[in-house]
Amino acid sequence: MLLVHPGGPWWRRQDEGAWSIPKGEGLRDEEPYSGARREFAEELGVEPPEGEPLFLGEITQKAGKRVVAWALAGDLDTTAIRSNAFSIEWPPRSGELQAFPEVDRAEWFSLAVARDKVNPAQVELLDRLEAALE
Repeated sequence: MLLVHPGGPWWRRQDEGAWSIPKGEGLRDEEPYSGARREFAEELGVEPPEGEPLFLGEITQKAGKRVVAWALAGDLDTTAIRSNAFSIEWPPRSGELQAFPEVDRAEWFSLAVARDKVNPAQVELLDRLEAALE
């Protein structure tokens, strides 16, 4: 299971429960699967694999963010990712903007390990993937 770790100073020392499937915000009038493919490319710097997507459905994370997910079989050299960046005031109240990668790393995990690493709300997506693969 490919998971990504969020970039930025808040997430630097976070591990279990901090990882995520590659995801992001869809654009207005954008078809959800097209948006998922675009976000994958933005977060990882490579196009997602081609193939027949497996729809995993939708979940809602603790803060209310809706995540619609698909799975694809593929391979990715996680050492070669190049994420887009975001800027925030850092340190807080310093008046200085610093840029951070949206994703600071990606890794392949077994489903068992991924369940510990991923945002708790996304465990349901892993369960759905496992059930579909059985």
